[in-house]
Amino acid sequence: MSNLESDPTELACGPEPRRGVEVIESRSVPLGGIRAMRVNRTLPTRDRSMVGAWCFADHYGPEPVASSGGMRVLPHPHTGLQTVSWLFEGQIEHRDSAGVHEMVLPGEMNLMSAGYGISHSEVSTESTDILHGLQLWVALPDTVRHGRHGFQHYAPESVEVTDSDGAAAGSMKVFAGGLGGSRAAIETATPLLGAEILIDPGAHVVLDVDATFEHGVLLDTSALDLEGVSLERASMGYVGPGRTSVRLDNPTDSTARAVLLGGEPFAEDLVMWWNFVGRDHDEIVAYREEWQERSERYGTVSGWTADEWIPAPPLPGTRLRPRRRRES
Repeated sequence: MSNLESDPTELACGPEPRRGVEVIESRSVPLGGIRAMRVNRTLPTRDRSMVGAWCFADHYGPEPVASSGGMRVLPHPHTGLQTVSWLFEGQIEHRDSAGVHEMVLPGEMNLMSAGYGISHSEVSTESTDILHGLQLWVALPDTVRHGRHGFQHYAPESVEVTDSDGAAAGSMKVFAGGLGGSRAAIETATPLLGAEILIDPGAHVVLDVDATFEHGVLLDTSALDLEGVSLERASMGYVGPGRTSVRLDNPTDSTARAVLLGGEPFAEDLVMWWNFVGRDHDEIVAYREEWQERSERYGTVSGWTADEWIPAPPLPGTRLRPRRRRES
């Protein structure tokens, strides 16, 4: 997915201080097009730029395609990151300049690694009535960010989750890392966790987690309590490293759905601007110029004409600099 903001804000990301439960509210962003399907953007924000190496989170739907026009994101570039597509409903066609043509289906994970540069497109299919899901980005560490691009597809099994008494309380699908004895058959450049969790009405689950990880719980449904702190739809609850378990309570009379993201705090500073992840201003400038010149770095995406692409927005008039992180 592309960041289609006309004036994207640069963000410098890196290790952040440990805190208790922090609630991150999303902001509504138009995805583009005449009717502009809107998404709820939870990461990055000025106060919380990353959860582990997860550096971008868009949550959208359930969106009636007939009224919004659905998703039609023309070819656009990426550097220094991986994209993770996770759907609850609908179907999206993915094409990239490495020659991959793959459908994104509910409950199945597509991970595209940009490496030194790639371009891709994402379009909801004609058979899609409702579009509902997540688009996530993962920052690549310096050791591999200049490597070749790649693509992985994985369809995790649904496994049972239990409450503190061991009674069945819902289910989960682990699409990155490991949780509750389930492990995803996906290779990641840094230690990560990603899981969709369904919690029965009125139930709670207690999940054993890696104490070296920080975690974010992104809520898809109406209400959920994270360690006793209330979350609303499209918000994220963040907890820092040091916890060996996370408790989620569903106070509603319907099934709650959340996505748990986690990872070791990312140890490198980096600058995010538009669809690029780099390390300083000069890198971002070079990435943008090469995209505007349609250089070989990004290749071409089949199925589109030479005029069908997303130009980069103008750079700000000042140098892109790291933002000062909030003190604990």
